Amino acid sequence: MKYEVGFSYAASILIILFLMITNYLTTPSHLWFIYPAFFLLLWPIGLHSKRQGKYKQYSFISSMLIIAFFITINYVDSPGHPWFLYASFPVIWWPILVSLEERRNTMTAAFIGCISTILYYSVLNALVSPQYPWAIYPSFLVLWWPLAVYYANKNKHFEFSLSGSSLIILFFIIVNVVSTPNTIWAVYPIFVVLWWPLSIYYFIHKRRQYHMGKGRLNDIK
Repeated sequence: MKYEVGFSYAASILIILFLMITNYLTTPSHLWFIYPAFFLLLWPIGLHSKRQGKYKQYSFISSMLIIAFFITINYVDSPGHPWFLYASFPVIWWPILVSLEERRNTMTAAFIGCISTILYYSVLNALVSPQYPWAIYPSFLVLWWPLAVYYANKNKHFEFSLSGSSLIILFFIIVNVVSTPNTIWAVYPIFVVLWWPLSIYYFIHKRRQYHMGKGRLNDIK
């Protein structure tokens, strides 16, 4: 394993140097070598971290490399719009969740992660691109985190279907009002979503009632 790590470092450095020279000699106006170089850097870092058992350090270093990669690509290809701000925030949560270990499955971690994500993208939406309230989309996705953790701990599948379907219905209504207020299309997906709690109710509750009634009948006999 020791020689594999050393080989990966040497090989990745040599390949990156080769790609840099090739890029400079063939197409110096376009820095394409940074794309394969990014993945080549993750190769020796991953092997070294696995050998040392330092998964927290690996998540931190890798997340920093990913963010640096986003910033570089943003600056090279589209410097007029800082899109790296949208993609970097989820990457930051990688080392945070790894560091939390078992606590990442708690309701507290889910609640803090949900609120911080909604606040971050709402502020980013207002400051960078206020033309359209696109923050509703990541907010809708991240709300499932505490919702799923709460009902998973309580083992309440039917209640989760009710809350989840309510969240989806609210999301479709908001998107409908914000995007196309003159066309009422939200009723169509809402009708489909209603089958989720209905199916859970008839599958779980009715089945439970059937077994309870069957058990009582056996007791009478």
